[in-house]
Amino acid sequence: MYAVIKTGGKQYRVEPGTKLRIEKIQAEEGSTVEFEPIMVRKDDGNLEFYKGKVIAEVLSHGRGKKVTVFKYRPKKNYKRWKGHRQPYTEVLIKEIKEV
Repeated sequence: MYAVIKTGGKQYRVEPGTKLRIEKIQAEEGSTVEFEPIMVRKDDGNLEFYKGKVIAEVLSHGRGKKVTVFKYRPKKNYKRWKGHRQPYTEVLIKEIKEV
């Protein structure tokens, strides 16, 4: 059985035991969070839309690799550097509950 969840403006296909890095959410490490699935596919092949719950445990919070943004205009003496590190939350999918 697997489900498709939406969080942080992105969609993820998850199964029990899957580790994900999602956009940062406000939850303590070690706590559980619930996601509303867009679609759940059961073992017998049936699809259900917007039914069920996906329960996950928050493993850690962190920041991704640094992305460097460099702007340059030739012959104009214009150079700008900027860096960015996107925060994330790592979760472990515990179970998919059917409703």
